[in-house]
Amino acid sequence: MNRAVSLSVLCTTLILFAAAPARAQYKPRPVNDPATGESYHIEASAGWWFTTADMTVTSSGSGSLTGLAGTAINAQTDLGMPSDKKLPALTLVLRPARSHKFRFSYIPISFEGAKTIAIPINFNGQKYSANFPVTSTLDWKAARFGYEYDFLTKNTWYAGFILEAKYTDVGINLTTLGTPAITEFDRARAPIPALGFVGRAYVVPNISITGEVTAFKLPTVQDKYSGHYVDVDIYGTLNLINNVGVQAGYRTLDFGFLAKEDSGSFTFKGLYIAAVVRY
Repeated sequence: MNRAVSLSVLCTTLILFAAAPARAQYKPRPVNDPATGESYHIEASAGWWFTTADMTVTSSGSGSLTGLAGTAINAQTDLGMPSDKKLPALTLVLRPARSHKFRFSYIPISFEGAKTIAIPINFNGQKYSANFPVTSTLDWKAARFGYEYDFLTKNTWYAGFILEAKYTDVGINLTTLGTPAITEFDRARAPIPALGFVGRAYVVPNISITGEVTAFKLPTVQDKYSGHYVDVDIYGTLNLINNVGVQAGYRTLDFGFLAKEDSGSFTFKGLYIAAVVRY
């Protein structure tokens, strides 16, 4: 009997000693433990947007005084500008608190074309004859200044709304190759307000999917003024560590305006890739 009691005591002692290290190694997950890539105050990204563009402009310019209405000119089919273009994209996010973000992004958009126009066109008060060679440039400085408030924040997902001012500066230049050369330039600049929503979820601890949409629409006023702006962005982020990650996504941008006799329609869409650093 004594041997049985001693064996029982020995087994109990061994079990207690074996369990003690296991209890010492166990560390419960903190209640507030954001996913990899969500602990930062400054985030910057730079990448390339492989976009397909469709752009149409109409400019009467001084021709509106003489009754020379502007012709709707498609940048691709009429002016020979490329449809596909690789554009640089820069983004900066300042995050003073978990739910508050100040955002800035900039995309310099530039296209060049050269083509013999097939039909007569009127641009900015100047008439261009058919079968005339024309070179053209289009420059668009697309900048976004915004504030994001994430009204729902969890360790692996969040949802919020965005208030933005989209600064748009579009300039188009047409030059004939004849003698004498004729050059006409038209420009449209305006800050455009926009409201939108954003959401992000982590499918695994270091991979997230983000979607955001911002939009603005000005109803037609006296058949002279109207405008719209819709920006949709869906992307995934692989965070190698908390401070470094890579992104891949798909973005569409649709912008249009009417200002008296001038109008424009611009659509960009395509895949993009970017590198992300945080501090």
